[in-house]
Amino acid sequence: MASAADQMAQSISLAKFAQATDLKKRLWFTIGALIVFRLLSYVPLPGIDPTALGLLSQRTTGGVLDFFNTFSGGSLSRMSLIALGVMPYITASIVVQLSTSLSPQLAAIKKEGESGRKKLNQYTRYGTVALTAIQGYFIAVGLEALSASNGLAAVIEPGMTFRVAAVVSLIGGTMFLMWLGEQITSRGIGNGVSLIIMAGIVAHLPTTLVNLLEGGRSGSIDAVRLIGIIIAVVALILFICFMERAQRRILIQYPKRQTQRGMQADRSHLPLKINTAGVIPPIFASSLLLMPLTISQFAGQRVAGQSKWGDFIITLNQYLAHGQPVYMALYAAGIIFFSFFYTAVVFNPEETADNLKRYGGFIPGIRPGKNTENYFDYVLTRITVIGAAYLTIICLLPEYLVSALSIPFYLGGTSLLIVVNVTMDTVTQIQSHLLAHQYGDLIKKAKLKGGRLR
Repeated sequence: MASAADQMAQSISLAKFAQATDLKKRLWFTIGALIVFRLLSYVPLPGIDPTALGLLSQRTTGGVLDFFNTFSGGSLSRMSLIALGVMPYITASIVVQLSTSLSPQLAAIKKEGESGRKKLNQYTRYGTVALTAIQGYFIAVGLEALSASNGLAAVIEPGMTFRVAAVVSLIGGTMFLMWLGEQITSRGIGNGVSLIIMAGIVAHLPTTLVNLLEGGRSGSIDAVRLIGIIIAVVALILFICFMERAQRRILIQYPKRQTQRGMQADRSHLPLKINTAGVIPPIFASSLLLMPLTISQFAGQRVAGQSKWGDFIITLNQYLAHGQPVYMALYAAGIIFFSFFYTAVVFNPEETADNLKRYGGFIPGIRPGKNTENYFDYVLTRITVIGAAYLTIICLLPEYLVSALSIPFYLGGTSLLIVVNVTMDTVTQIQSHLLAHQYGDLIKKAKLKGGRLR
């Protein structure tokens, strides 16, 4: 049976949306911020020839950098100010979160509350600057070597001046995106960083669909395969929606209390999502992989194949190419690890068991305290196994089929997962704002009626 909140959410109409002025301001701010993000993706780095760079990117398509380019909304292929996107920020946040679990000093800072959170955010910003500087330098050096080897002057004046300018520009672009994401989260709708990543992916969607349909029109893709791809994508989206809404409900019972109908016991359910970590594990895993891969790919443009170091870099790039078994294995391991890690960060069984005990709640058949904590840990571990397996299958299976069957469809499972998950989260937040506005109207009407009765 649907709850009262669910029934009210289903009754929300466009008329209520038009009346929610605060929600409209938040939506317009979010749209405006995403437009700024897309405009910045077309601003090239200083010292870059856009025409020569376009020809160069056409010659060097393929590999893991195409995957990175999808996440950045095409900024990497255009070598824009935001070519690295928000990936350095995500990588830095992963390092800080892992450090809080390993370092007692950082764990103590985390327990300080709001002041501790601000300190950790500052450490994350410092880490973002350092990672962006490292990646930016290797991109600048690799771009010079790539231009020289292909006979195209994509870099107008190679040298240390260009490298410094490129690093400073990339740091500024990434830090601006980080700030823009924080502004969207606080003043807009949804998670800002996730929306920026989704906007970059969605920007490639029209091109992907046009190429797919053009392949069917020209005959390079037969009609049966084209229909099969469309059906598979729709089925994949429906499966993601189903799994993201799947829950394991734990019955919580409270002591009996006296009511008009006699002694009654209050009951409620504690919902545990099958995929508690959401879209974070694929983003974290891809971010950790893309940082060293970006460095190795661009460093590989400068090395010679005759040296041991050059042979090592070239072999590493071959094994870690997008769709290769080693890359897929590392990606799967990262998804599984971050599924368990982020679930442990989001849900604390000990704290939840203590809160239930404090308010008199208990699970039927389970003693309060330590036994309840162990039960939560037991259930959470098992549903996280299902959630991790679901994320791994969604992210890896479509990309394996695309590479194995040579299907020219470049919007993989990871991209679809991010788009669907972020869209569902944003819609849920919009419904929450509309629901709060509707409750506010009811409270105002109740006060007016109460005043008239007096």
